[in-house]
Amino acid sequence: MWRYLGGAASMLVLMGIGFFLVREMAASEVPLPPAPAEAAGSVSGAPLKAPAADEATKEEKRFNRTDKDKNGAIAKAEFLFTRQRAFARLDTNGDGTISFDEYAAKTSEKFAKADGDKSGVLNRREFATTRVIRKAKPARADCPPPEKSPQPSNSESEDAEA
Repeated sequence: MWRYLGGAASMLVLMGIGFFLVREMAASEVPLPPAPAEAAGSVSGAPLKAPAADEATKEEKRFNRTDKDKNGAIAKAEFLFTRQRAFARLDTNGDGTISFDEYAAKTSEKFAKADGDKSGVLNRREFATTRVIRKAKPARADCPPPEKSPQPSNSESEDAEA
């Protein structure tokens, strides 16, 4: 019986010591690491600002690049502008043997399909349907396999679960 009372008393003493140690650690302030060196030319004391994010989405940027006259609508000539440049690159001798209608037939069909209201211009919603959907790139076979991160020990994983 004395063993049980002695064990209970030692357990209470250890718990009391643990309580005071944890309380002392929680009350102490941990100093913050020093601030990183400021960039050259910046005003000291002024907070650093993150660059402003661009509000335009990917599709809005693509629309704005294609809309050359910036009128909010894409005419057929604007839509086919990139094809005209490609045609000029292909017609290296300048004799015009590659007909533009044959070369741009797919693009003309794509424009006609996208122009749902048959107005001759694409609005933003119609233009978004012309987006090229790219295939995922296949994984490179000559890359070494990624290294595995070290696994946490059992005690660390038990602490994380708690």
